[in-house]
Amino acid sequence: MLVEKILDDVVTVHAAAVNTEGLTLEPSAHTTTLQMMAMTLGIPAAPVLKPLSERFTLDTCLSHMLAGSQLYQGLMGVLSSRLSGLGDLQADLRDLQTSINGMKELAQTNGGGSVTDDHQYDNLDLASRLHGNYEVQVAAHLTLAQLRSFCHDLIRSLRAVATYRPQVAGAR
Repeated sequence: MLVEKILDDVVTVHAAAVNTEGLTLEPSAHTTTLQMMAMTLGIPAAPVLKPLSERFTLDTCLSHMLAGSQLYQGLMGVLSSRLSGLGDLQADLRDLQTSINGMKELAQTNGGGSVTDDHQYDNLDLASRLHGNYEVQVAAHLTLAQLRSFCHDLIRSLRAVATYRPQVAGAR
C-alpha cells in the first residue's frame, strides 16, 4: 500500500511541480533527449530489480529495493531545495526504507554484496548542475518518471518476495 501511495504522490507532485511544456509522465518521443539530460544532470538509474533466482537472491533483491529508495530520497532532498511540495513524497520514501529494512531483518539477510554497501548514491552532485528553472524542471520530471518506473518494479518484486519460499537443499 505504501508503494501505491508513492505512485499516487508521484502523479500529484509531477502535476504540481513540473510545468514545462512536453514534460509529462506519459511516454514521450523525447526519450533520447531526456536520457541525455539525465546523464548531463547526473541522475543515476535505480538498481535493477529482477525476479528472484539463484543469482538474484532475496538479500540482493531487498538490497536493491533499499538502495533505490535511498537514491530517490536523496534526489528528492536535492530537489526540495528548489521546488515545494516534495515533503510528503520524501516522508513516504523514508517510511519505505524503514519497511524494507524490516523485511531484511525478518528475512535475516546478512547484507553481503549489498548495493548500498558501496555507497554509490551518497555523493549526488545534482544540486551543482541545477543552474536554472529549466534544469530543475527536467530533473524533477526525470526523477519522478524514474521513481514511478522503480515503484512498478518494486510492486512486482514485493509480490515475488511475499510468495518466496527458500529452496531446501536436496528438495525437488
